[in-house]
Amino acid sequence: MEKQEVKLPSWFNGEVYSHGEVVTNPFSGDSIKLNAAELSMYDLILGAQALHAYDIMQKGLDWFRRANAEAYMVLLD
Repeated sequence: MEKQEVKLPSWFNGEVYSHGEVVTNPFSGDSIKLNAAELSMYDLILGAQALHAYDIMQKGLDWFRRANAEAYMVLLD
């Protein structure tokens, strides 16, 4: 059964990708396939973390946890 793609929220202000890709956790080495929306949010989360924009980072983490709990556990937990 294929999971339904979750749309990005209205507050999202990052780049919206047209394709997903496999992403690897740099600490564990585990990889997982993200769809376009998930990859867009993942990059926003990493960028927000680098810029110390913790409010956006937390919103992104909350969205990601609901959108794809398995990928959240692999990449962000």
